[in-house]
Amino acid sequence: MKPVKIGILGLGTVGCGTINVLARNGQEIARRAGREISIIQASTRDLKKKRSCATASIKLVQDPHEVVRNPEIEVVVELIGGYDPARALVLEAIANGKHVVTANKALIAVHGNEIFAQAQKKGVMVAFEAAVAGGIPIIKSVREGLAGNRIEWLAGIINGTSNFILTEMRDKGADFADALKEAQRLGYAEADPTFDVEGIDTAHKLTILAAIAFGIPLKFKQVYTEGITRITRMDVQYAEKLGYRLKLLGIARRTNGGVELRVHPTLIPERRLIANVDGAMNAVLVKGDAVGPTMFYGAGAGAEPTASAVVADLVDVVRTLTVDPNNRVPHLAFQPDALVDLPILPIEDVETSYYLRLHALDKPGVLAEVTRILADLNISIESILQKEPHPNEETVPVIILTQRVREKNMNEAIARIEKLASIKGKVARIRLEHLNADWK
Repeated sequence: MKPVKIGILGLGTVGCGTINVLARNGQEIARRAGREISIIQASTRDLKKKRSCATASIKLVQDPHEVVRNPEIEVVVELIGGYDPARALVLEAIANGKHVVTANKALIAVHGNEIFAQAQKKGVMVAFEAAVAGGIPIIKSVREGLAGNRIEWLAGIINGTSNFILTEMRDKGADFADALKEAQRLGYAEADPTFDVEGIDTAHKLTILAAIAFGIPLKFKQVYTEGITRITRMDVQYAEKLGYRLKLLGIARRTNGGVELRVHPTLIPERRLIANVDGAMNAVLVKGDAVGPTMFYGAGAGAEPTASAVVADLVDVVRTLTVDPNNRVPHLAFQPDALVDLPILPIEDVETSYYLRLHALDKPGVLAEVTRILADLNISIESILQKEPHPNEETVPVIILTQRVREKNMNEAIARIEKLASIKGKVARIRLEHLNADWK
């Protein structure tokens, strides 16, 4: 059979990684796909730039529209990133009857509903394994490998930059600013790290995972998102002493009232496998009713780990080029007319445990005032840790771990505690999850 001709939009790190993987493993990939995969054209802003991949056999162009309009090309690989012009290019490729493979989590999370609807009309595929957790095959695992399960919840470390920063803060005692600088020096963080450290990148990926897990439309705007910029070295150290690790988690959970979609720093018991995922690595914990908890671990970024997922999507597309579109694996795991628009719970209605750090005057009766407020709002205390006061300081750090409580009750408790004359400054609050197998 003739080779399947591919066009790539963007020859950055992942684009070159994809070319290298296809060149190195081309025969093996062809054996799996049933046909050879041939990259014939690629767009790039700089035609003369020195690259880490061989492009002599590929026609390079500056205008990406040339690629999506090329009648020879059957599959377009979008690796530009961001919302625009990626959205317009992908929609044009679909309109031209081309299949699309993308690593663009922002594009899928925000515009995926529109893109999938257009792809459905044209009978083409949009594959996006590389959009979440780099080389970890988490999309395929949830969409296909766990298809016999009712997914109850998932929790993921799906941003390597934030995980690297939190690991540096724990292992080296670094503060946030210094750990961020180190991440930038090593190339884990961008010059503008906002998407990573404010949780936006994690929210993009969580949006996609939740849609596939629960059969709901993509709902990025309804994800509660909180980053790690307010995390202090003190909190990381206290968590460690209490037997917990601090991670930026994306959590999606099905409840009787709707679906929780939330991204925030989270304390996890150190005995959990996911609590021991360090550095820039990613991991996703998925709980299905039949299989129980399963964990997927690996590199969440990088040239070849991400290219591994891009090429896997290309193989899937090539395998199904001759398949009736109605018999392909649906984009969001469930048949398009079977998606259910479940309500997304506001964060105020979410129940979780909490870590509270407050600075209290070192005098009798202060803790009694605090515990009375918590009791009045039906908040049960799991444990209290009072540190020794620092020399020449009038306040002493107090750490409180609570049992599960509704967020709006905790908000009220914190507001009351901060009004006490014996409490100085703001109360630091970090959510805590045990991630037990029986968490429902």
